[in-house]
Order: sequence, then structure tokens, then C-alpha cells
Amino acid sequence: MTHDGYSPHPDPGAVVARDAIAWRAPQADGPLRAELTLPGSKSLTGRELVLAALADGTSTLVAPLHSQDSARMIDALRTLGVTIEESEHTGPYGPDLVVTPPASFRGGAEVDCGQAGTVMRFVAPLAGFARGDVRMTAHETALHRPMGEMIHALREVGVDVDDGGNWSLPFTVRGHGHVRGGEVHLDASRSSQFVSGLLLSAARFDVGLHLIHTGRRLPSIPHIDMTIECLAHRGVRVERPAPNEWVVAAGPLRAKDVAIEPDLSNAAPFLAAAMIAGGTVSVTGWPAHSTQPGAMLTEILHDAGARLHRRGGVLTLTGSGVRAFDVDLSAAGELAPTIVGLAALADGVSTITGIGHIRLHETDRIRALVDGINALGGDAQELPDGIRVTPRPLHGGVWRSHHDHRMATTGALIGLAVPDVVIDDIGVTAKTLPQFAQLWRQMLSEGATA
Repeated sequence: MTHDGYSPHPDPGAVVARDAIAWRAPQADGPLRAELTLPGSKSLTGRELVLAALADGTSTLVAPLHSQDSARMIDALRTLGVTIEESEHTGPYGPDLVVTPPASFRGGAEVDCGQAGTVMRFVAPLAGFARGDVRMTAHETALHRPMGEMIHALREVGVDVDDGGNWSLPFTVRGHGHVRGGEVHLDASRSSQFVSGLLLSAARFDVGLHLIHTGRRLPSIPHIDMTIECLAHRGVRVERPAPNEWVVAAGPLRAKDVAIEPDLSNAAPFLAAAMIAGGTVSVTGWPAHSTQPGAMLTEILHDAGARLHRRGGVLTLTGSGVRAFDVDLSAAGELAPTIVGLAALADGVSTITGIGHIRLHETDRIRALVDGINALGGDAQELPDGIRVTPRPLHGGVWRSHHDHRMATTGALIGLAVPDVVIDDIGVTAKTLPQFAQLWRQMLSEGATA
């Protein structure tokens, strides 16, 4: 059982130890032949929940993700007075959600963001609309995540923020029922979520928003494109006078029923599994067009030697080993753990760059990946903005998750080819995919071929 009340499906490889769920990663017995349907996108679910809370009527989210991060967002919005109910319609991974905005957002409350960066960055601007104080806090493992730039930006648009001079969580938003808005200069080099968080609420600001990114680099641009596309579906136009500028006029957001795409980044370890074990893995519901960073998987995995094709909404990967590769993941840093895991099993030296910002995720993912691979006998080298991996014969051992869902799934991926790899806490996958262990074994048991 995790701290957030999620109990992952009982699994024969799981051993409960203290609060963690240690899990022996199963090896692949042979080439795979599996087809999977995955739950909805975490990124889209979070954005659509916020937009529905700001809309001019009731919206329904069809096939949303039900996970720890989603639960944190739902709890945060309910705390501010938003009504979120489960629909009678239930899909394979849970019910649709019906969201009704409040007449006015309420204060006098505390929002616990858990480990969810999206809740920290998306709800903080929303709290400015509340009437009364809203205290923003998080799990102790997430208090280090950058919030100083967001605090600065909120003050520039007229939000009263009391952070005790620490420029970090926890802090209190002293809501006055509205947010002035206006021009903001923001350095979003450490997280594109600062941009998305402000854009999501911008149309409800008194005078809209003119946001200017002042940093030298901007990571995860597809996530900003995703935010802009979600806003467009609700009638909000985001103008781009320059590459690092966004302008949103004040106005209403349309209530709308929205179908959530499958989480393409969560598909990464499953697709990569066929490259390590051989055979094919198919993912249903793969969109023809998507702003999700996971859409880049087709190009990235092709360059690493996979064959992919999409037909009738089903993406199929056929694999027979991993070819050494060099890749810049500045637009899709969330894919880095899976891609680094593949590099550890490639046929030559691979270099993954453009991922310096992932040091500031649930853990320092660069250091965690390097330490994890090297602890199993590999040769991973930390670079200023990435990782270089020289394949070596790997052996079993404990793979540390560091409270990070993507670290845990990378351990499972390596464990397909390396015996006796034990992930110290598979329960952390509940953050974005509570069914991970069950789906992983399903892929192996139902899809393995002799």
C-alpha cells in the first residue's frame, strides 16, 4: 500500500517490505507477441481537469487517467470548490469524470501536491482566484522541486504569495477572488510547466496574459504545444508574436466533453520490451497526431533499430536487439529513463543529451540512472546535459526507484534481459500507472512465444 492509498494489483513477484513493495523483475522467456491498451495520458488529464474547473459550464473527461497524480489534482480542485463526480460510464481503467466549476473558488484550505509537479505549477495560479488563503505544500520528497520562478511570475500578475522568503514550497496564496494578469517575464529553463501553468489560467485573468520566456533554453516544448491545443479546443486562442512569447486575451473557456488519449510516454517501456526480448508489442488507441512527447517514440526507437507501423489506431513495434544511438531528448525528457535503459543493452556506445532538466524531477534522474546502471555492472557516465552509456555485461541486484515511477519501470525493462533484478519499490508506478506490474506480467505471460 502506498502513502496515497493505492494498492497495486497483487503480483507473484512482489514482496512487501516496510512501506515499499519490492518486486523481482521477470525475465522474458522468448520473443513477445502482445497487444496492450493503456490508461489515459497523465499530462492531458491534468490539463483538462484544470480547464474544466475554469470553464463556463460542466465538462466530461472521457477515459481519464486514474492514478496518484490524478487523485492529487482532483483533491486540489475539490478543495477549491470544484465539483468532480464519477460518471456512470466506466471504461477499462475507471469511470469518466464530470467536472462542474464553482460559482467562486474558495480559500481557507490546504492543497497537498504530493509528488505531482503539475499540481504545484497548475493549481498555484488557480489559487489566486480563491477568496481566502490557500496553502500549497507537497510530499517531503518533492519540496525540492523548483517553484521560485512560478512564485515570481504569480507576483508579477498580481497574486499575493507568502513564501517566507524561501522561494519554494510550502507557501500560501492569499486569494482575492481575481488575478490582474498582464505582462510577465519568466525563466522557464527548469520546467515548461511554469509556462503551461500560467497559460491554463490566463484567459480568466482580468487583462489576460503576455508571457515572455527569458531563459536560454526551454525544455519539453511539446508539453507547451499540448497546453495551447487544449486551450484552443475550449475557444481560447494563444498568439505567438515571437518564439518565446505567448499572448492570451481575457475571455471565457468553453465547457466541453473531452476524450483523453492513451499515455504515450507510459507506452515507452512496453514498446522497448520488444527490442530487448524480440518479437512484437502493439499499443491500441495510438493517435495519428499528438502533442504528447511520447509521440516521438516512433522516431527514437526506429533510430535504435526497431521496426514500427501504425494501422487502424494500433502501433506495432517489432524488435530484434538495440542498435547504438545518439539522441537529443530536450523535447521529451520524460522518455529518458526508458531510452537510457535501452542504451545499457545496446550493441555499442550511446549518448543521450538535452536532459539536464531531469535532475529536478522526482529525483535527480541523471544521477539515479547512472548509479543504477553502474551498480549492476554497467558503464554509464554522467555528462553536463546527459548520459553516455557503454554496454557491459550486467548482473542482478537491487534497482533503486528513488520514489520515481519512471526509474522503477526502467528497472523492469533491464530485468527482461538480466536475471535477479529487484526493484526496491514497484509501488511508485502508481503515480502514473497503478496497473504497471499487472500489465507487465500480462505482456510476458500472454504474449510470449516459444
